[in-house]
Amino acid sequence: MVVGVLTIRLRIAEASSLKDKRKVVKAVLSRLKNSFNVSCAEVDDLDVHQSAVIGVVAVGNDRSFINSKLDKALNFVEDLHLAEILAHKLEILNIQALPPIGAALRNSGHGSLF
Repeated sequence: MVVGVLTIRLRIAEASSLKDKRKVVKAVLSRLKNSFNVSCAEVDDLDVHQSAVIGVVAVGNDRSFINSKLDKALNFVEDLHLAEILAHKLEILNIQALPPIGAALRNSGHGSLF
């Protein structure tokens, strides 16, 4: 299993209140979710009205596909022109798969996969 994690730090210059900020963040998050089938949330700088940190996660079985999807998501956020991207970080994690179901059942002793 491949898990891609994209973290984006945004500057929302025109936000003069947390309400203004939330409006921009909500728009970015909903457009990301609808366009890329990813999970995303605001993950830091929650009480700073001109800054937001957004986490975007994609899961799959092809490293290059996940990398490409998150690169496109980053470009998409930039092209929205709702906020300035100050920094970003992309991590791709390879998670070891579960053992085959027969082995998991034999080794567990009680029929559970975990």
